[in-house]
Amino acid sequence: MITRRNMLNTLGLTFAGGLALAGYGFGIEPLRLRVARYTVPVDAWPAGQRTRIVALADLHACRPWMSPNRIERIVAAANRLQPDLTVLLGDYTTGHRLVRSQVQAPEWSSALSGLKAPLGVHAVLGNHDWWDDRSAQRRGHGPTTAQLALEKAGIQVYENSVSQQVHKGHRFWIAGLGDQLALIKRTQSGQRTFHGIDDLTGTLAKAKDGAPVILLAHEPDIFPEVPDQVCLTLCGHTHGGQVRLLGYSPVVPSKYGNRYAYGHVVERRNSADARPRNLVVSGGLGNSILPVRFGVPPEITLIDVVGPDAASA
Repeated sequence: MITRRNMLNTLGLTFAGGLALAGYGFGIEPLRLRVARYTVPVDAWPAGQRTRIVALADLHACRPWMSPNRIERIVAAANRLQPDLTVLLGDYTTGHRLVRSQVQAPEWSSALSGLKAPLGVHAVLGNHDWWDDRSAQRRGHGPTTAQLALEKAGIQVYENSVSQQVHKGHRFWIAGLGDQLALIKRTQSGQRTFHGIDDLTGTLAKAKDGAPVILLAHEPDIFPEVPDQVCLTLCGHTHGGQVRLLGYSPVVPSKYGNRYAYGHVVERRNSADARPRNLVVSGGLGNSILPVRFGVPPEITLIDVVGPDAASA
């Protein structure tokens, strides 16, 4: 029998539960740190070989959520994973207004300078690194403040460019794409439009010898256009939706919705294509729009690219 007391008790518990969930989403999960691990088999990799990549995405540096001290702790945790190479997938600047204070580019880049890997640290820029740079927006081109800060910290920044790497005698390319939403323009009616500086075809044309390519791109929406020359695409931007329940994110900043929201995505161009195409979307580290996370805590993304024998071991 439903009584007034039972109803009030139920409403009270529901309200308290809602407050607890909100407190967790705002005050606890955004400050957690986990390692998300993926093993990606690649036929173009040597049999039995394993190449370890650590990916850091979407820092959105600010106080109190992503202070220089916290970035330094993340850097130390990333180094302990002993990657062969480390990649940074963009969005180093704040991205929202609910902050105690901004963290300036020299501060966050100095913290990132502690990253160590035998094959180096490789970075692309994100949309917020462009949007928050008014000077670059006025010019309509870089270099952005974020790019200059990263380069001063000894980190290579890719903007439609490539570099060849050799790991245990195996050659491959790192290719980094310019941001797909970099420039904000307004129509005559005042509506904002976004224009990318990405050049996928021109970038991959620079990888000339047929060796496999690992592509770094901030936004995952480029993935359907990525050719078979690319064995692995690494992206950030989505934050896994920041709120993710039972594998579903209600809001994802992608025209593909949940298709590329988070994690390891394997696609084939058609049912007759035996070659899998691999995408890993990092859940990222910071927050955008609101400092809230639920079901997708901040993460260091660890990817082991393996040859055929290593995949079955």
